[in-house]
Amino acid sequence: MGLKVLSVAYPFAPVTADPAGGAEQVLAQIDRALTAAGHRSRVIAPEGSVTTGELLAVRRIEGEISAPKRAAVHAEVRDALDDAVRSHGADIVHLHGIDFHDYVPPPGVPALVTLHLPLDWYPPEALLPRRPGTWLQPVSDDQARRAPDGVSLLPPIGNGVDVAVYRPDEGKDDYALVLGRVAPEKGFHHALDAARMAGVPCRAAGRLFPYPAHRRYFDEEVMPRLDALRRWIGPVEGSAKRRLIARARCLLIPSNAPETSSLVAMEALASGTPVIAFRSGALPGIVEHGVTGLIVDTTEEMAGAIGRIGAIDPAACRRAACERFPLRRTTDAYLGLYARLAA
Repeated sequence: MGLKVLSVAYPFAPVTADPAGGAEQVLAQIDRALTAAGHRSRVIAPEGSVTTGELLAVRRIEGEISAPKRAAVHAEVRDALDDAVRSHGADIVHLHGIDFHDYVPPPGVPALVTLHLPLDWYPPEALLPRRPGTWLQPVSDDQARRAPDGVSLLPPIGNGVDVAVYRPDEGKDDYALVLGRVAPEKGFHHALDAARMAGVPCRAAGRLFPYPAHRRYFDEEVMPRLDALRRWIGPVEGSAKRRLIARARCLLIPSNAPETSSLVAMEALASGTPVIAFRSGALPGIVEHGVTGLIVDTTEEMAGAIGRIGAIDPAACRRAACERFPLRRTTDAYLGLYARLAA
């Protein structure tokens, strides 16, 4: 008999086939795996989301997300959760948002929370749930090691990527690439500075969400660094994103956050593109220094690494991704966990 899984996305970012956020991407991967295996998948997510299972849409907020708008959406999610469980039942509820504690369901059905973000970004009380049958799931060993005393976590389930979709291209171009969510902690300005110091073109791509701090960062730190060689591309997805990654000489990840994982690094490696990353969080565990890329500590070191990245074998990058980050391993682990928690 198939499982009935009710997934709850972060309610301010749509879920699509190729979303910008890691949490949304993992949710979409699991949704596809559930339906392919014959289980019932329902997803609570903002309007405009595209899911393989049944979409239970809540309103999509455009523009700045004010406190009243946030509270109204959280109320909608709570109502949608209650209605979905009451009307059709669920073997497990899987929550993905950083704000999950604002709409965790009443006691009853088992609730799994995947902690996609650094643990100190969550309110302390969210990591000590009082609700019975609530399980916290980390995504890497590095993230789990950073758990505060008293926080109980399940064994990590690492993220993965579809290595049949992300593949090497026929050739390489000369540009360095920085790709992801545009925010101060993601350090796009470090990548642009490093590319300028190294004298190479740089393509900056990603999604800018309507948060005042993010827009201010883009206007004050990213825009002034753009020129004829350092270009802003904006959001990319699908085949355009895959080609952009595969043809880059390297991917730059200048994050200042304690990254819990990095799907874009895995996508790059699967595409035969080496990665130059700051020594942040789980990144040194994803990028094998001297084998699939280079780990650096400063913008100046990143610039120097760009000049040495040709020594990294693209075939070694591809081989490492296929061995270490296959998507099937991730989705099988979640489906197995669902069955155990539901039982």
